[in-house]
Amino acid sequence: MPDTDATTLPICRACGTQYGAPRQDCPVCLDERQYVGADGQQWTSRAALSADGHRGRFEEEGPGVLGIGTTPAFAIGQRALLLRTDSGNVLWDCVPHLDDEIIERVHALGGISKIAVSHPHFYSAMVDWAHAFDAPVYLHEADRQWVGRPDPALHFWSGRTHELADDLVLINPGIHFPGSAVLHWSAGDGALFTGDVVHVCPDPRWVTVMYSYANHIPERPHAVRAAADLLADYRFDRIYGGWWQRVVPSGGNEVLERSVEQYLRFEEGIPEGV
Repeated sequence: MPDTDATTLPICRACGTQYGAPRQDCPVCLDERQYVGADGQQWTSRAALSADGHRGRFEEEGPGVLGIGTTPAFAIGQRALLLRTDSGNVLWDCVPHLDDEIIERVHALGGISKIAVSHPHFYSAMVDWAHAFDAPVYLHEADRQWVGRPDPALHFWSGRTHELADDLVLINPGIHFPGSAVLHWSAGDGALFTGDVVHVCPDPRWVTVMYSYANHIPERPHAVRAAADLLADYRFDRIYGGWWQRVVPSGGNEVLERSVEQYLRFEEGIPEGV
């Protein structure tokens, strides 16, 4: 069971980040990749979310992949993904809401052995999830400054890759945030889990990348090219984005390559037909 005191810790209503103590501002929202709403900084808590009627949402998102989110949607509206791997269940990314019903259902599925998070916009209540399932959380060292609630459960990795298991590797593509991560699962035809480090578009034939989605600031072309070159070393048929049904169902490598080519063509002003 989670620490009962944690249910009253402040959670930013705009981005869903939980902090270890009350504060006036949310650094994640003050950053140019996010925003403070027109009504100013607003706070809630896990206890308040439950009182307001928020509940867990569970839906299959692909082979061996279960989506876990919140209904009604909250903050940026993302969902996490539970990967049912041969080495144990791995939670990819996180959501702010956690209650007894969610905990019981996930335990019934085998619990969580490890948690990995793509970037600060998905940190949310990761410490509560770690405590509830006695699971370590893996974050890239380059984004340590954005942690709102330090805890021994948080494990920081560095460099371009970090192996979670024989068939699971975290990759740092260096776009959106310096410490951004995507997760490659080599089982079957392969899958890439990206949050919105690589954003799956409404049309799943395309993905895109941005420095700031909220403020429409494009990512630097040289960083996009370097990230694409790094990810080209991995084979994946499916790409799982950060929101419900944002999944590339097949041809993931080709979708990423085509999308990056289109992105660079526009950002660098390459004429059509060249």
